[in-house]
Amino acid sequence: MKRLTGRSCSRASCTNSAIKTLTYVYSDSTAVLGPLATYAEPHNYDLCLAHSERLTVPVGWNVIKQEAAIQQQGPSDDDLMAIANAVREVANLDLNKGTMQPELGRRGHLRALPSN
Repeated sequence: MKRLTGRSCSRASCTNSAIKTLTYVYSDSTAVLGPLATYAEPHNYDLCLAHSERLTVPVGWNVIKQEAAIQQQGPSDDDLMAIANAVREVANLDLNKGTMQPELGRRGHLRALPSN
């Protein structure tokens, strides 16, 4: 398997590309196998497909396998509606105010003056 992520499997002598990250929660006797972490951490183990499928844990431990959510291309319908509603709200505020007057105020040591 080609190295796609720039990070290889943490298992000794494996040069395959890492696709999953393994984290141990010692206090709960749990191993969590999830999507590849965004950055490498010293206490996590990056695993390739083969090693992630053959994962074994100590007797009495639990394994939690988290699958990556399927990512869709572009914003969702809810995102687009939120943007459209925000634009409408700003447009309505501008219409209710009439023409916008320049704000006068002090910014640091400079002062804005209206033009005549």
